[in-house]
This record gives sequence, C-alpha cells and structure tokens, in this order.
Amino acid sequence: MRVHFIQHVSFETPGYLLTRAESNKYAVSYSKVYETAHFPETNLFDLLIILGGPMNIYEEGTYNWLKREKHFIKQSIQDNKKVLGICLGAQLVADALGSKITPNYQKEIGWWPVKKTDYLQINSLTSHLPDEFMSFHWHGDTFDLPEGSIQLFSSKACHQQGFLYGQNTAAIQFHLEATPQLIDEMIEHEKEELKPSPFVQTEETIQTLTPTYVQMQEHYLTGFINNFLTI
Repeated sequence: MRVHFIQHVSFETPGYLLTRAESNKYAVSYSKVYETAHFPETNLFDLLIILGGPMNIYEEGTYNWLKREKHFIKQSIQDNKKVLGICLGAQLVADALGSKITPNYQKEIGWWPVKKTDYLQINSLTSHLPDEFMSFHWHGDTFDLPEGSIQLFSSKACHQQGFLYGQNTAAIQFHLEATPQLIDEMIEHEKEELKPSPFVQTEETIQTLTPTYVQMQEHYLTGFINNFLTI
C-alpha cells in the first residue's frame, strides 16, 4: 500500500494515521504545500489522505497552491484512487465533488460528541463505531452534502460531519487522527481561536479531556481505515 499525504501546515501532521501506516509498513510520501506544492502523478500512490489546516478553501488569492491542489484531488477521485479528506481535507473533497463550502453558524473546537447515521449501506464502514462517540474537532466551515454521496456523521454544532461517495472517496470533519502531541501543537499555533462560544472549549478543558478520550481515537481510526480500504 502506497499512502500519499497532503499536509497544509507543519503542525498538523498525520498523527495516528502515520502510526498506522508505519505499523503496516506502507510506503509513505508527502506533498507539504507549506514548503513546496508538488503533487505526484496518481499512478504513484494507492491512498490519498488530505489533512487539515487553518486556512479556508476559498482563499486561493492568499494560498497560490490551492487551485493546483483542488485539481489534483479531482484527478485522484476521477482515477479511482482511495481518497480520504479530514477537516479542511473534507471540505476540499466536498468542493471537488461540486459542493458549496461556507462558514458554519459557529465554530466547533474541542472534544464533542459525533453521531453516526443509520443507513444500512454504510454499516460495513462504520460498524465498529458506537452510535455516538467523542472526537476532537477544530473547524469553522461546513459543506453541503455532495450529490450522490451518503452522509456518515453529524453533530449538534455541525450537521455535516462526514460522507462516503461511491466506494473510494470519504470525508470526515473531525480529527480521529489527533494524538496528544498533535492537539498540543494545534492549541499552540491556533489558540487565538479559543474564544468563548457554546461549542469552543478552553485550552484547560481540552487538555483535561484529552487523556480520557484520545486513546479511543486510534481505535476508531484504525477500524475506519481498515473498512474504507476493503469496501
């Protein structure tokens, strides 16, 4: 298995995704757009994972690599590669499938519950997950459900939390990949967003809750990836 990551900022690493890839001895490559926006030919990887980042997908004037990245994601989907987007990556995948991305009515940051949908068609993908589970969030935008896709998850603060399109393309808004170190890095670099709000937790609350919930994230992520690669 050859995994290619698109990483948008130095501090949002693959986290548990890299742990899993290394434990399975997958070949790993990167497009680190904050260094150089080089994207490989799609025949050089099997699984594309688009990570998160603090920018918005409509900021092409500020981030000159965004247009090329969007084209690359579309091409990867058209070439039937396995494609998974996380947070900003989920929004980029939704955009590639023709959906509109807009600011959510409020930000969702911290440890908040996610509910999975009950479509029978996706049981094989989410069967390992409880009907409701805690995950780490850090997002302010949302997307319309792409035409022809199946909604996977929702939350009280953000209705669209993930979807499956066909058998090869999936997206999730929340951060199952987040390790304790990754969460600390996000807080360090983005703490200005931790302003009082109904769905924005304080730094202290996040750090208090992380030891309780973070280990289950790796379990949830492993099951999701395993199922995604075999559907």
